[in-house]
Amino acid sequence: MEPAPPQDERLFRTEALATLRLAVPLVIGQATNVAMVFVDTVFAGRLSAPDLAAVAIGGTVWSTINLLVLGTLLAVPAFVANYDGAGERHRITAFVRQAAWVALAMSLCSFVALRHFEPVLALLGIEPEVVPLAGDYLRAISWGAPFYAAFFLFRFLSEGLGLTRPAMYFGILGLLLNIPADYVLMYGKLGLPALGAEGCGYATALVLAAQCALLGWFIATARPYRFLRLFSGIDRPDPAAIREILTTGLPIGFAVFIESSLFLCATLLMGSLGTVEVAGHQVALNFAALMFMIPLGVTFAITIRVGNAAGRRDWAEVRFRGLSGMKLILGTQAVSAMIMFLFPAAIASIYTANIAVQDVAIQLLFYAAIFQFSDGAQVAAAGALRGIKDTRIPLLLMVVAYWIVGIPLSYYLGIKLGGRGAGIWIGLIVGLTIAAGALLWRFLYLTAPERAAALSGTGTR
Repeated sequence: MEPAPPQDERLFRTEALATLRLAVPLVIGQATNVAMVFVDTVFAGRLSAPDLAAVAIGGTVWSTINLLVLGTLLAVPAFVANYDGAGERHRITAFVRQAAWVALAMSLCSFVALRHFEPVLALLGIEPEVVPLAGDYLRAISWGAPFYAAFFLFRFLSEGLGLTRPAMYFGILGLLLNIPADYVLMYGKLGLPALGAEGCGYATALVLAAQCALLGWFIATARPYRFLRLFSGIDRPDPAAIREILTTGLPIGFAVFIESSLFLCATLLMGSLGTVEVAGHQVALNFAALMFMIPLGVTFAITIRVGNAAGRRDWAEVRFRGLSGMKLILGTQAVSAMIMFLFPAAIASIYTANIAVQDVAIQLLFYAAIFQFSDGAQVAAAGALRGIKDTRIPLLLMVVAYWIVGIPLSYYLGIKLGGRGAGIWIGLIVGLTIAAGALLWRFLYLTAPERAAALSGTGTR
């Protein structure tokens, strides 16, 4: 008979299982979001290299702009989990109705920005044949911006309550709808014109509208949400409540935006090197993003677990849950790195038959494998910090890691020194590694036993 595992190991296993119960549906839901991008990439890759480059650049711009919206709304699960843990569920409905005003305002800003971004692409030196295609894509997908914001507001409400399966169900539904929508609109089926990259944008907007409507209906009718009576009325904007949401959420939004801008700048730098380079970059980046959905889903679960403990003012449990989640994510990242190291050619061949594009992708997948650990560690630490509503200092740390170090280093190594794709991706690795170390230090500093008493479950740093 084997001896019983040590107490610390047993506690970690218990916490890991609790986190995974929340995380698995989230991982699947997040994976379907990236799988939609995968489908878009495969359909575009079968058209032409310019169409693939347009979807790559346009999709990165869409994601970066809307990640400011998404990041700000990431305050929602932290607040809801805090209220739930503190036994104050009666406050959730009023909070979410105020968050809806924030989501609406930000999505309208996103809509306008997307429709006027094409001149920026030209100024950034993107190849002339790609710019109008990417502009068409952005104008088409802009119609999905309000639905995107509303869908994630509903989703984060559900997740804050510990109800994570809807993210999986409606993510799968979106993926299933996206495949025929891409096929019909991009290739011109059922009597419709072939719209190419533009059709891809319209397909995504239609899918987002469907997901938003169906998830809203689910929350309005499903039994676990009935206590909310979310749609029984409309609250007027409350400046004080909106200010509290923005005080916590905007730093998260800017932090997520800054992280995404690291990859956006890398894509734009690759675009200046040529169509083949940016297409190969998109293949490697899309696969890395697909694998990233595992730690990202676990991170959402970490925020919920940490936020719930913070609502009860149990700071020892806050530290334990955060560090356990980080340990769990490092294990998932080891698997991701191994896959990229061992099977780069097979991965590249899934996306495109173009040998030149495959060669670029294979090279960059090696660097993607290297940054799996840094990327996982930084997102896990950021998720734990969101659970205690610590958002301002993490934002500053990310500015230093990504804008002061990562992006300039990518430009210097890739463009100035002629390192091309390899140099650009080395800059990504360095930026992510600095961010991981800084955010981990921040979480350990705030949750140290001698400082835990100073933490506030409702404050923002």
